[in-house]
Amino acid sequence: MKLIIAIVHERDRQDICDLLLENNWRFTVVASTGGFLREGKSTLLIGAEDDQVDNILEVIKSASSSREQIMTQPPMDLMGGAASVMAPVRVRVGGAVMFVVNVEQFEKA
Repeated sequence: MKLIIAIVHERDRQDICDLLLENNWRFTVVASTGGFLREGKSTLLIGAEDDQVDNILEVIKSASSSREQIMTQPPMDLMGGAASVMAPVRVRVGGAVMFVVNVEQFEKA
């Protein structure tokens, strides 16, 4: 058995959850925040049999779109003492980060 930990952009969360439910895959969603842009993320915890992992990863990839976003100024805690205003910068956001880990033991109470 495996545990898939998928960190996805908040905009993609609902589409991913709908696809997982259509395939009868159970999961838990935990609200989280991205480190660099401090944007809304969702962390999905998905328990899966070994033979289901590749299919689940493909479903998540298919619904996780990356896109460009214009960032005008980094969060204040990243600026340090500098108070200058930066020129707008294009950054890539979205997509999914996925980890697959072995589950040593699983119990359902």
